[in-house]
Amino acid sequence: MNDDVMEVFLACAPGLEATLADEARAAGFVSPKAVAGGVETRGNWPEVWRANLTLRGAARVIVRIGGFPVFHLAQLDKRSHKFPWADHLRREVPVKVEVTCRKSKIYHAGAAAQRIETALKDTLGAEISAEAPVRLLARIEANYCTFSLDSSGEPLHRRGHKVAVNKAPMRETMAAMFLRECGFRGDEPVLDPMCGSGTFVLEAAEIAAGLDPGRSRDFGFQKLAGFDDVAWQSMRVANPHDTPFRFFGSDRDQGAVQMAQKNAERAAVSTLCDFQTRPISEIAPPTDQRGLVIVNPPYGGRIGNKNQLFSLYGALGKVLRERFSGWRVGIVTAEAGLARATGLNLSSGPFVAHGSLKVKLHQSGPL
Repeated sequence: MNDDVMEVFLACAPGLEATLADEARAAGFVSPKAVAGGVETRGNWPEVWRANLTLRGAARVIVRIGGFPVFHLAQLDKRSHKFPWADHLRREVPVKVEVTCRKSKIYHAGAAAQRIETALKDTLGAEISAEAPVRLLARIEANYCTFSLDSSGEPLHRRGHKVAVNKAPMRETMAAMFLRECGFRGDEPVLDPMCGSGTFVLEAAEIAAGLDPGRSRDFGFQKLAGFDDVAWQSMRVANPHDTPFRFFGSDRDQGAVQMAQKNAERAAVSTLCDFQTRPISEIAPPTDQRGLVIVNPPYGGRIGNKNQLFSLYGALGKVLRERFSGWRVGIVTAEAGLARATGLNLSSGPFVAHGSLKVKLHQSGPL
């Protein structure tokens, strides 16, 4: 792969664009700009690798590899046959082609995909497969066809550690961005009193220990032409550091606590985490140090009946007010009324897409 600077798109859940841009900026990526659905930046292939390896909030890293004006299918066919596919793709690696059309004379995505697939087979000899490890994205908009590659492969929330999950799990990418919005940078303890399979706790522990989120998995860019495995292996060398802080999770469901413990072991952060089986009524500050309480309680969309949850939120707020003086609080919920039921002085962020729901982070200053 060459060192040419390319346009790179860091996809994320709608509503988290500004937070991801802040993370990318802090990580030294070039002029990250929040746009709908993600963040625009620029970089060469090693920077694409680094984005996949290190950014906690990106769902995918998409790389633009070229394009051309196109006004009809015959023109798309001809120009796709002339595109330098071998600069980017390997003949022996199957490819999946996905096309979107918008405000263009070419409006039939299926027909456009057939032309591009034929060009790939004729000029590169590539196999086309719906199960391919490499995904080529073609966007035809305003009569211009842009080709991009999904450099990530599997979505980036699949860190490779959290195998055991409970109902309605929060994606790791979203949890990391909510932690960031709460001001967490790895320098304080964190407690999740409804931890489920432990996502918030594991993300906090990894951040504090300086562990890259992508350290245990493979990526789509490893299947592309010119990939330099020696350079990649040198980049992914782990440099964790010690942290004096510990990260705590509790849940009334013993099975969930056992899942969280197993996930912490897979992520190699079990020595930093403490999980216990206990109801909300029994939680207390797990350390003398003040820190962050962050929780994703049920909100009636997927688990439970919303009308029966107000007492749960009220009990949570009462315990936090009475026992957690000096701690900050972050609550993720789809219902503002449930957040208000805590009786805490909370400010709310933007709506964030969470599957079929939209949730908000409600947070407080020190109690």
